[in-house]
Amino acid sequence: MAAKEKAVEDNKRSVPRRHLIYYLRVFDVETNSLLGNLVDISTKGIMVVSDRHVEPGKLYKLKMVLPDTVDGRKEVEFDAESRWCQHDANDLFYDTGFELMDPQPEFLDAVDRLVEDCLFKE
Repeated sequence: MAAKEKAVEDNKRSVPRRHLIYYLRVFDVETNSLLGNLVDISTKGIMVVSDRHVEPGKLYKLKMVLPDTVDGRKEVEFDAESRWCQHDANDLFYDTGFELMDPQPEFLDAVDRLVEDCLFKE
């Protein structure tokens, strides 16, 4: 297998990403500040676009504001580790990939609802 083909093979995801048709806000619970906007999501991780660089390798307690109430909740909290951060296509912003750390059932229910209600259908 050629090196380029191997790189493509290594980048294939086991869980499909779901791209949002509009941004949802993601907050850092500890600082109570806006971290950025959710760009895509899976049951394994999320990508957030923000106006600041996010340090890779840091564990965060995050809160996502939901577009609709899920099980009586308008927001959901979850733990995630920042895995990488790079400039967005627009150099004024950064894209950051987060790996979800032991996602709770209420978070997974919110992901299911987001996929059904407000994501591009693939």
